[in-house]
Amino acid sequence: MLQNIANVNLQYIIISVLCPRSSEHIHGLHPPTILEPQYNGSIGRAAAWADSYAHTKEGAFSYQWHWIDANDNPPELCNPYYRRDCTEGGCIVSAITNQTDILQECVDATKGGFLTGGTNLTCLYALKCVSYFLGDIIQPLHVSGIAAGGKFFNVTFGNHLTELHAVSLDDYIVYADSGVSKFSNISISPLMTELISRIQNDDSFEPTYQWLACSEPSTPLECALTWARESNAWTCDYVYSHVFNHTNLLTSGYAEGAYPIVELQINKAALRLGTWLNKLVHRDYKKDRQMILDTNPGRTGGPDQGAY
Repeated sequence: MLQNIANVNLQYIIISVLCPRSSEHIHGLHPPTILEPQYNGSIGRAAAWADSYAHTKEGAFSYQWHWIDANDNPPELCNPYYRRDCTEGGCIVSAITNQTDILQECVDATKGGFLTGGTNLTCLYALKCVSYFLGDIIQPLHVSGIAAGGKFFNVTFGNHLTELHAVSLDDYIVYADSGVSKFSNISISPLMTELISRIQNDDSFEPTYQWLACSEPSTPLECALTWARESNAWTCDYVYSHVFNHTNLLTSGYAEGAYPIVELQINKAALRLGTWLNKLVHRDYKKDRQMILDTNPGRTGGPDQGAY
């Protein structure tokens, strides 16, 4: 869930990546802009909306947009397929695809002076969904179907009996890495400030150009699926690679090994989303976008037998 932890702070990193023109049209303080005035020109403060909305009666339809249930078998096989794993009603891959298409129309409307901040719900939803889902899709257990993304996989972390989903890239790992017990949801944390400098200095164990190998809003399905597969690889390579046996994941070495992975994934999401939004505003990409609406009612036995 990440909504008040890394995903909120992720949005503050994005502010440092957005170019001035993008900031003006996406979340500027003065119209025309998409974001409501109540967020005081900060996309970071709006970051939790998509998760909160999914837990309301009105937004319950979007609950499944936060993940794709890859039919994994770690450590031997981890690989999501769109036609197999994106079920009827959508998934994070189709949601990023469709909401990106909507958001482009909304950005164009702000550039034409036709939108006042907060007046178009469709545009608000698209901006908040795209911003949040690019944070969700970098989380390995949001792209794995095992034990409902680790929610039914019980583990121990410090003095807490919890589930793996909350540990892998959510509350516990990020808190422990930061050395704090609580993050503010209205300002950036010291850890995220450090991560900004790593983006700016290209100082990670993977070069930043690789993070943007797919970053064209003209191919949102291809990019979303590429990001999902990349994140899902960590499901085999790390998340389920340890034998837990009721060990304490905070002190067993699991958490320490996860810190650089978590930091890398957060930075990828920030740079990708900032780049994504910049390109939507500047329209410096190919215009052959195609909206993807169809999904299969189940994750097995699709028309292409799981092949994208």
